[in-house]
Amino acid sequence: MQTVRHSEETLRTALISKNPALVSQYEKLEAGERRLMNEAFQPASDLFGPITVHSQSDWITSHPEPPQDFEEFFSDPYRKTPSPEKCSIYIQCIGPLGNTQIISEEYVKWLKGYCEAFFYGLTVKLLPPVSVSATKCSFRVNENTQNLQIHAGHILKFLKKRKPEDAFCVVGITMIDLYPRDSWNFVFGQASLTDGVGIFSFARYGSDFYSSRYKGKVKTLQEKSSHDYSVFDNYYIPEVTSVLLLRSCKTLTHEIGHTFGVRHCQWLSCLMQGSNHLEEADRRPLNLCPICLRKLQCAIGFNIRDRYKALVRWIDEESAGTPGVTPKHSREDSVHLPKPVEAFKEWKEWIIKCLAVVQN
Repeated sequence: MQTVRHSEETLRTALISKNPALVSQYEKLEAGERRLMNEAFQPASDLFGPITVHSQSDWITSHPEPPQDFEEFFSDPYRKTPSPEKCSIYIQCIGPLGNTQIISEEYVKWLKGYCEAFFYGLTVKLLPPVSVSATKCSFRVNENTQNLQIHAGHILKFLKKRKPEDAFCVVGITMIDLYPRDSWNFVFGQASLTDGVGIFSFARYGSDFYSSRYKGKVKTLQEKSSHDYSVFDNYYIPEVTSVLLLRSCKTLTHEIGHTFGVRHCQWLSCLMQGSNHLEEADRRPLNLCPICLRKLQCAIGFNIRDRYKALVRWIDEESAGTPGVTPKHSREDSVHLPKPVEAFKEWKEWIIKCLAVVQN
């Protein structure tokens, strides 16, 4: 295992800059916010640690990219910033997210609430869910995994046409696996930053996707027209578990983060690190490092304390009184469907430590 460790001076410059105007901007932040962000260059910090590289297949090794410090982010002429006219994040479900309508509806509400807390200050709205056939996208069966896949590029074109006037961005989410072109095996997601649209699949986040017993295998599409979408009518959807919800929240906020012009982080362990595979994605934390946090705060204008409190509320709140069903129940056998947040326990404890620093 390799550790990517930067000097205190390098991290200080990446966060604060040496540009007098940006230094002055930083000094105008609340004292508690500066105290938290300064943890970026404290060698003994237990809040923000260095990046660890476990293999040559990890993103930072296999995809060399120039690092983006705060000054480069701030000066980027191509980055997009929300405006009063375009300040809404829209979520578009493609196909069901759960194996009943109620589970699908609750799951997307959980994702909406998480995004509202994470991108505190912006509005998150849900577009009416659509079927795969409505997108008119191409699809195939993956030769290696034997699961159904839909064409990510075609979905992006569909989302661009449906983008509301007040949208900062539109993100499509689906439980169907994606592929970007015929020569690729799969892709977790794909986005067009210039168009402000993205599509992300949570199919591979189910606990059994890579198992030989995976129930989503499709033997063949024989005698099926490329326009016959009935093959999706009863396709397999994994159970919505706490781990799947955590992975979904992580992917969604990472990819939406890119739409603000935040590039892959190479400074500290951070949500905005790239990932090539599920193991690496799971190692990536839910939190932003101080450098990426300052970028997002600059774009949106939130108070860090209020944002952290909103995230804690999301973890603590359940969908009180909302009926739900588990995969073993029919729609008629309604049971309570609490938000499965067990996997978020460490994240909540980390946020509380940050709040203690901010509020000291």
